[in-house]
Amino acid sequence: MSHSLFSPFQLRSVTFANRIGVSPMCQYSSQDGFASDWHLVHLGCRAQGGAGLVMLEASAVLPEGRISPADLGIWKDAHILALERIAQFIHSQGARAGIQLAHAGRKASMTPPFALPPGVSDRLVPPSEGGWQPVAPSALAFSPTYALPHVLDQPGIDAVIEAFRQAARRAFTAGFDLVEIHAAHGYLLHQFLSPLANHRTDTYGGSFSNRARLVLEVVDAVRTAWPAHLPLLVRISATDWADAEPVAPDDGPSTLGKIGSWTIDESVQLARLLREHGVDLVDVSSGGQIPNAKIPIGPGYQVEFAARIRREAAIPTAAVGLITDPAQANAIIAQGEADLVFLAREMLRDPNWPLHAAAALGEAASWPPQYLRAAPHHAPPRTPVTRPQTS
Repeated sequence: MSHSLFSPFQLRSVTFANRIGVSPMCQYSSQDGFASDWHLVHLGCRAQGGAGLVMLEASAVLPEGRISPADLGIWKDAHILALERIAQFIHSQGARAGIQLAHAGRKASMTPPFALPPGVSDRLVPPSEGGWQPVAPSALAFSPTYALPHVLDQPGIDAVIEAFRQAARRAFTAGFDLVEIHAAHGYLLHQFLSPLANHRTDTYGGSFSNRARLVLEVVDAVRTAWPAHLPLLVRISATDWADAEPVAPDDGPSTLGKIGSWTIDESVQLARLLREHGVDLVDVSSGGQIPNAKIPIGPGYQVEFAARIRREAAIPTAAVGLITDPAQANAIIAQGEADLVFLAREMLRDPNWPLHAAAALGEAASWPPQYLRAAPHHAPPRTPVTRPQTS
């Protein structure tokens, strides 16, 4: 059965008014992890703009899991109140509210990008300026400008798993309709998945099943705290965009070997396991594991990965990456390449993109009543959504 960009979509007990999602986008505008008025306005106006789903940015499950000191957080109960205010407003505009749970791993303790001096692309925040020691599966820095991370031992791994579980509990208390586990873009869970960052020789390294172990343990832990009637998403990088890379083995640099990278074939395999562990949708992105990867960027350049995972792993997917045109987005849904489309930069340029897309496609759009004077005459007023209650 063919669907359109503006057909409803359901995951578990949650129905989305359309197939358009606001992708998680770091705002680097927090102090001590707290959401601010900036987050309320930034996310709120995109909910006003007609998206079916509004996702909050990567929210650190531990303070050392932040990309920068200005990252949003969900590592303590005190964060809940400000997050709840945002979720409630998103609901009042007829959209569903989601939050991404994240740990940056070896890519942590960096300066926010818009705080960098001209011509500087990366800058480590030292402890003297509020920085901290990053952690990772192996003692491998992301690049020479990043810190050499501390290797997680079993107690450290257990603490990460528990942090994700507690973050899911807080997200439910705050009123979110779904949570997304961030296992993409070179952050901690992706680091465990990829041989480029994971050189471990214990049960968390080596084989595919060992490298996937932590992601699945996090999923299982989150599912114990996240109600069964609410959806769980996982964002993955479908590929590292890297051929075999020369690396130094753990015992030193005396002999250089070759090691593979994370591939679309492994992503399909992982997606099958995620489905079996209670994940409802895979949000398919790519890259982030190595600096300066050669990525063939173009309109919809990652859609084929979402389509393949949807087809071969029999799990719903979201497509993301240079989706900008309403007809393009509608075709992705109509052709069965993905179940949702997530927009990021295009939503920054045009918070009302869904309303404009509806007009372009001849669909009725639900406008805020305050804006009806600017809406097409056939546009119905917006009605709030109610969050499914725990049974």
